[in-house]
Amino acid sequence: MVPRLEAELLVLNPLRAVWLTLAAAFLLTLLLQLMPPRLLPGCALFQDLIRHGKTKHGGPPRPAICRAFDVPKRYFSHFYIMSVLWNGFLLWNLTQALFLGVPFPDWLHVLLRLLGAAQLRGGELALSAFLVLVFLWLHSVRRLLECFYVSVFSDAVIHVVQYCFGLVYYVLVGLTVLSQVPMDGRHVNVIGKNLVMQARWFHILGMMMFIWSSVHQYKCHVILGNLRKNKAGVVIHCNHRIPFGDWFEYVSSPNYLAELMIYISMAVTFGFNSLTSWLLVTHVFFNQALSAFLSHKFYRSKFVSYPKHRKAFLPFLF
Repeated sequence: MVPRLEAELLVLNPLRAVWLTLAAAFLLTLLLQLMPPRLLPGCALFQDLIRHGKTKHGGPPRPAICRAFDVPKRYFSHFYIMSVLWNGFLLWNLTQALFLGVPFPDWLHVLLRLLGAAQLRGGELALSAFLVLVFLWLHSVRRLLECFYVSVFSDAVIHVVQYCFGLVYYVLVGLTVLSQVPMDGRHVNVIGKNLVMQARWFHILGMMMFIWSSVHQYKCHVILGNLRKNKAGVVIHCNHRIPFGDWFEYVSSPNYLAELMIYISMAVTFGFNSLTSWLLVTHVFFNQALSAFLSHKFYRSKFVSYPKHRKAFLPFLF
């Protein structure tokens, strides 16, 4: 395993380059936000691009040109509609390939090859990619339903660039997963021709982590939604209040922490040795850490009585 991982490190295919670049960009942005306020970049466009929703109120005054590119935050549901449709399509193709021997469409095979998918990687397990794609699709379905039935959106906004990034993001994530399927031409290479025989301990661990993280993320979204509802479940306002319960007792943005854990569960399901998956996790870590840090600053500036022991993103650490 170690020599194979060392060999992988020498290859920077397009997908790895994308996730590495995004991870570096969000890391740099996070480090800039951790600097003293007087040293922060004063560019309104830069601040507008890294903030969304309530955190836009904590940045510099927004000029009219920035507000012209606002998109309602409730359009978050569009990201999950895109993901359910696109990744459902990819999952359908992979299911047919695994269980019926149907080859991938020519255009999809060519696209995967252009993005860096390798051929005949005997060490990769097809079951890993299948499970992770199932996880991704189920995650998207749950988040879509939460957008419709759990979350209560105010008149908060996101930048149109953030909106476009969100639409493209889940397309790339699905392709990232599918690119790791062991291929023999346009056909999936199943070791021993029996998918069940590929089951390993890390598949069970990854599944348990995915379920555990998803349950906690759902609980956190319910807590946030209930802050704007009465006991009968009717929305009565769209103001911000201090959330309590579950992981909110430790961090300001446990939903972001749970998102990170969900992606870690996917990397674990690949057997810990998928460099592409860990680069994706690295991007998610810095992306969610930045959002959590800005949200933490908002809560602390708005509420004098905000719990001082709470961290932004990682319990007891950050």
